[in-house]
Amino acid sequence: MINIRKERPEDERRVEEIAREAFWNLYFPGCHEHYAIHQLRKHEDYLRELSWVIEVDGELAGGIFYSKSKVVDGEKSVDTITFGPVFIDPKYHRQGVGRHLITHSIEHARSLGYRAILTLGYPYHYEPYGFVGGKKYGIAMPDGQYYKGLLVLPLYDGALDEVQGVAVFTEGLEVEEAEVETFDATFPTKKKEVLPSQREYELASSELDES
Repeated sequence: MINIRKERPEDERRVEEIAREAFWNLYFPGCHEHYAIHQLRKHEDYLRELSWVIEVDGELAGGIFYSKSKVVDGEKSVDTITFGPVFIDPKYHRQGVGRHLITHSIEHARSLGYRAILTLGYPYHYEPYGFVGGKKYGIAMPDGQYYKGLLVLPLYDGALDEVQGVAVFTEGLEVEEAEVETFDATFPTKKKEVLPSQREYELASSELDES
């Protein structure tokens, strides 16, 4: 049985452990998402009302964390929201658990009247939920480029009419490598490795949307 609920204080360490397991060596040797979550919870941009954990048969199996973001065009700024990290314990991969979690969070965000969700990731992961490349809406990364990995989902009709500019994400997810290492030392030792997925991520992150 699947249950989606709010994270409780007693869940926090286990949620960080699952995030660490899910991201370890995925994008680069090691990972920093578990520490990013730890820091985001304390940041003013953290959106607790949109962040969830998911249980499978009573066992914590993953989570999704939301924060404030915006689209900036000169002095004009439009508020949006962003999810990430989002993760599922690897033992529950390919069982539809992540789909339940993401769909639930999107529907809740829509019910609360939020304008749009911006996220970063592989298009094939998020296009099934209705996300499209930011270029369609004139939303670029801060360097002014349109990347395929910047994905946008308006939450109501006309939400992004006359909205364009650059995506600005929270500083609450920015971490220092030394701090990550110190935090990670409080977890069981895991081997850092170079894996093919890291090269895939490197290439995908730099791929421009030239459509």
